Amino acid sequence: MDKHELQKLRDLPIEGVAQRLGLHVARHKSLCPFHDDHHASLSFSMSRNTFRCFVCEAKGGVIDLVMRHLNKDFREACQWLADENNIILEEWKPAKSEEIQKPFDVSRYERFFERPWLLPEARRFLFEERRLDERVVRWCRLTSWKDRRDVPWLQIPYYDRDGRLVGVQNRNLVRGGSPRFRFPSGSQCGIYNLPILNLLRPGDELYITEGCSDCWAMLSAGHKAIAIPSATLLGPKDVEQLSTVNCQLSTNFHMYPDRDEPGERLFLQLQKVLPSLVHHQLPPGCKDYSEYYLRTKYPDDS
Repeated sequence: MDKHELQKLRDLPIEGVAQRLGLHVARHKSLCPFHDDHHASLSFSMSRNTFRCFVCEAKGGVIDLVMRHLNKDFREACQWLADENNIILEEWKPAKSEEIQKPFDVSRYERFFERPWLLPEARRFLFEERRLDERVVRWCRLTSWKDRRDVPWLQIPYYDRDGRLVGVQNRNLVRGGSPRFRFPSGSQCGIYNLPILNLLRPGDELYITEGCSDCWAMLSAGHKAIAIPSATLLGPKDVEQLSTVNCQLSTNFHMYPDRDEPGERLFLQLQKVLPSLVHHQLPPGCKDYSEYYLRTKYPDDS
């Protein structure tokens, strides 16, 4: 991991990370998980992006919070943060610092998506756990494979608006497996499902979700949708693309932000680019649209 990747992790909003860890944050405070706390003595500094407990003296930054709360070492905590926030930690590293990172090898990966094939683990994840429409899985060209350790992976292709493969995201299908995600060197995993924009007609509704899973659920619910990789990863190129879409198409934009601080922050960021973006509130008990989709489509399983 180079210093730039490490800085991405350290810059993640401390309160958002705390909420992903299961802490309830209100007014920049929460109960401290490091001692028997009953008076919300854990305080968060937004300006310094740090935490501190004024009772047990626990303190530090984003990585320290994960290390201490999950009892992980530094590397494991960094990997957890990357997985939770869909931050790409490059698999390939140059031998010398002055060497340029290898570009994404389209020819190596393109063939995997010509005839997608799903392992039993992938079918279980997509159709039994997530209850996705098979047509959506075919549209997204999801496929799967096993590595040398016999670990099953779901392989997710990213295409630009013209249908050119620009990146690949691999998702670990072992529950609790680490790393949760892997990205080939040079992958440009920005806005997901851009080819759907070519199907939009004036006045159509376009939903913006956080992450591929919510996008699949939204598509399975019958809506046109794209996805931002993570609430913490809205890059300048993504903003430019969204601005272009907003200017070119008479589209109504909608969003169900995740029920956490990063999700709401992402909505506010997007609203600056898309002033007409409509906010939809998820019901209590649903942390993201995937859960809402399962609850509304299969209420008897709740």
